[in-house]
Amino acid sequence: MTRAGHTALSSELKQLKSKDRPEIIRAIAEAREHGDLSENAEYHSAREKQSFIEGRIKELEGVLSLTEVIDPKTLSGSIKFSATVTIVDEDTDEEKTYQIVGQYEANIEKGLLNIKSPIARALIGKEEGDSIEVSTPGGVKGYEILKVAYI
Repeated sequence: MTRAGHTALSSELKQLKSKDRPEIIRAIAEAREHGDLSENAEYHSAREKQSFIEGRIKELEGVLSLTEVIDPKTLSGSIKFSATVTIVDEDTDEEKTYQIVGQYEANIEKGLLNIKSPIARALIGKEEGDSIEVSTPGGVKGYEILKVAYI
């Protein structure tokens, strides 16, 4: 996992434990005060949210306990995890820049590409100037690697 991804997940975990969990406990206590729990929609909604929060806390604790933080600045050479890669679509000449990251920090809108995605798998091990082909639902797409950086 990258340092930024680790920091983001750690911040989310801290938010869940220090703010969201206490808020939902207060909401459940308040809903209990309204009487009959079997017909209390506020209570059931709060319990459902509590279940989600507790599940997410367990998931984040598990992920963070098993991750290794990779510093991209210590890497170079062919494309590997944490590389920032600029590619150009060979058909449309459209350029895109992605950083290859772990599944828990991936966000395609922000240019963070899951290492398990077809494009990332095709990029791993390649170098600047290489061409790759990626199978997509719309057919095979060709890309040329313009730039590889570790920042």
